[in-house]
Amino acid sequence: MNTKILIADDEIRFRKLVYDFLTKEGYEVITAKDGKEAIEFFLHENDINLVILDVMMPYFTGFEVCKEIRRTSKVPILMLTALGGEVDEINGLNLGADEYITKPFSYEIFMARVNSLLRRTNKISQNTVFLEGISINDKTHEIIIDEKIVEFSPKEYKFILYLVKNLGRALSREQILNNVWGYDFYGDIRTVDTHIKSIRSKFGKYGEYIQTIRSVGYKLEVKK
Repeated sequence: MNTKILIADDEIRFRKLVYDFLTKEGYEVITAKDGKEAIEFFLHENDINLVILDVMMPYFTGFEVCKEIRRTSKVPILMLTALGGEVDEINGLNLGADEYITKPFSYEIFMARVNSLLRRTNKISQNTVFLEGISINDKTHEIIIDEKIVEFSPKEYKFILYLVKNLGRALSREQILNNVWGYDFYGDIRTVDTHIKSIRSKFGKYGEYIQTIRSVGYKLEVKK
């Protein structure tokens, strides 16, 4: 999957310059001409990996866009601005920006900051499995659904991981019991159904990802 970057800057020549920098490096780029368009694009594109914001833009400033994005997302944000004052930089960082670069800047410095931010993000995502609307961090054992942490029991968590590792594959109740509960489990096989019911409930609208396979068992299938 390509790395997707959103650029928001009202200055056409500068927007094109940054666009050329990034596409030259193989990144997929979306451009917005003002703060309003930046927010709209971000809300409708669910796989943006980095946001680059100019500060002074019509409708909404880069600071306001940054604040709006931080309400729902931890995507890395790089601020690009002609405002070089310390107060402005502190304001941007306090609102949730990860980096702050003052115009003008060199190609080398810009790309070094971009690549550094993306590497940092990738180190986090290496431990995380992403489904549509759901992320599972196998390092912290946190499951985030629509940006909110949802609590699962250790057994439910292990069950979910087993389904994820077998994405799209029909699993019998016996397979699930043996791999989640262990071969020495002598309880009722219906415990699988009970746990499925609980997981579906906690998944909310994504509960339909867990499909019942008649006369077999269950399958995790993510609908695009």
